[in-house]
Amino acid sequence: MTWVLFALGAALAWGFYGVALQTGQIKLASPMKALLFVGIAYFVIGVLAPVFVLGGAGQLNKFSSGGMAWATIGGALGAIGAVCIIFAFKNGGKAAVVMPLVFGGAPLINVLVAMIVSPPKNTPNPLLWVGYLMASAGAALVLYFKPA
Repeated sequence: MTWVLFALGAALAWGFYGVALQTGQIKLASPMKALLFVGIAYFVIGVLAPVFVLGGAGQLNKFSSGGMAWATIGGALGAIGAVCIIFAFKNGGKAAVVMPLVFGGAPLINVLVAMIVSPPKNTPNPLLWVGYLMASAGAALVLYFKPA
């Protein structure tokens, strides 16, 4: 069950992400300056930490090309998402609305893509689709009733 703690850690970090990113963008008076520092943070945490951990364990070798390709695509998608969030803020979006739409929409897309890439062995419970509709309705309600 350790994975649950890490999932909660990600939820906590990403729950603060939009507010931190929007505040940084405002204080820097530039979305691209904010993105620069996002990139610096990604480099420090996403490159240096694994280099030290893998290097310390003698595992900085034998990378599969497929694994590298998919992991790079994942990193690019994360960076593209950050750019989209920055431009959402630049064009008038607020963290209280942008982030619920992002975090409400991403799981919906993830369910569909995951089921296409790795089809379930059994037919999904119909309540999955009820949840899907409820999450979609929640995103629509956030957008419709956004704070002024």
